Amino acid sequence: MKPSEPLNTCALIGILDDGWAGLSDAARRRLASADLVVGAGRTLELVRTHVPEGTTLKDMKGTLTQTPAWIAEAMEAGRRVAIVATGDPLCHGIAGFLAGKFGHARVEIFPAPTTLQLAFARFKKPWQDVKIASCHSADAGEWIVGATPAHGLYNAMRAIARHSQVALFTGPDNNPARLARALLTAGYGDEVRLSVASRLLLPDEQLFPDITPAAAAAMEFPDPNVVLVERAADAPAPAFGFDDLEYIQRTPEKGLITKQEARAVSLAKLRLAADAVVWDIGAGSGSVGLEAARLAPHGHVWAIEKNEGDAANARANASRFRISNYTLVEGKAPAHLDTWPDPDAVFIGGSGGELGELIRLILGRLKPQGRLVMNFVTIENLSTATVALKAVGATWDVVQLQASRSQPILDMHRLAAQNPVWIVTAIKQATPKEAT
Repeated sequence: MKPSEPLNTCALIGILDDGWAGLSDAARRRLASADLVVGAGRTLELVRTHVPEGTTLKDMKGTLTQTPAWIAEAMEAGRRVAIVATGDPLCHGIAGFLAGKFGHARVEIFPAPTTLQLAFARFKKPWQDVKIASCHSADAGEWIVGATPAHGLYNAMRAIARHSQVALFTGPDNNPARLARALLTAGYGDEVRLSVASRLLLPDEQLFPDITPAAAAAMEFPDPNVVLVERAADAPAPAFGFDDLEYIQRTPEKGLITKQEARAVSLAKLRLAADAVVWDIGAGSGSVGLEAARLAPHGHVWAIEKNEGDAANARANASRFRISNYTLVEGKAPAHLDTWPDPDAVFIGGSGGELGELIRLILGRLKPQGRLVMNFVTIENLSTATVALKAVGATWDVVQLQASRSQPILDMHRLAAQNPVWIVTAIKQATPKEAT
């Protein structure tokens, strides 16, 4: 063994379905000298006949969490260890996991091309601007409107929503047909095309270029495979500031939407980070929560609305704007809030008479430096809120917003005043323990 291959390091070797023939000389040498080779079923079979007879082969399929212990035990005993993984283990692979366990100095990486690289070569498409994602995860069922980040297709669907070209590693459960059905559920149509590359480098390799979601949803694709999703780029749209009439609302109009002016100030007061977890209580037509979802593209919005018609409108608006990082439940807060993750920011547009209790609950759940923003049009609710905030010692301020909009009168224009809105902002201060 060469001095550059110390016993206290493990070799992480990328391999594709052309097996031993596709490996570099350096990778072959590491496998030929290994005392223990770890891999997942199919990758082990690619090297089984090429490693020495006394080499131990260990299948890590379904036992990933135990794998570091196997490797550590072997290295401590002075045994040479190699791990075989598909393609480039640094691209949605095991390399980051193992380097985190052992440190970068103890892991040597011998990458192969990724299956995505091969797929793009087969389809003769450049891929330097493509977003790479994965839905190679546990079976989470079919995609549903309002799915949360726990769903196995969530990251893939968010990538597709934000990028016109997405390359995806798939899995046996979250396969191309399921992905196509998810696209249809999310409102995509013929503006989207899927290209599927199946069983790359094997004798029965198959390519399925430029399929519509409707066609792909009913097809069966040989495993393993990867998918390229391409769609016509959306017309540029604002992150927030949509006109009130762009939202589906209850009719006849009863003012149950946070008006654009109050919406803009409220969203500014929320100070959302790109990965913010947001609660929208009393969602109404969904205007604040949906624009918050656009301002936090790597985050998620949980919304609740007690009125069935308004909840239906909010869902329709989410579908209309293709906002997939938004989950709405019907109900009256504080119901359901105990099932949501702790928020970075909370907006209250309606409280259903539980305002004081909600404020206390939310300030208990907000992350340090998190913000609670509330809109009120009545003096009584403003008083209830400020009393509740004082009682818990919160830091808060109030802005009264009075906006007027121009309206035509004969051949001229006048200003018509909207109802005044009080915008209350409270900040969750870190406790001494949290501050340290």
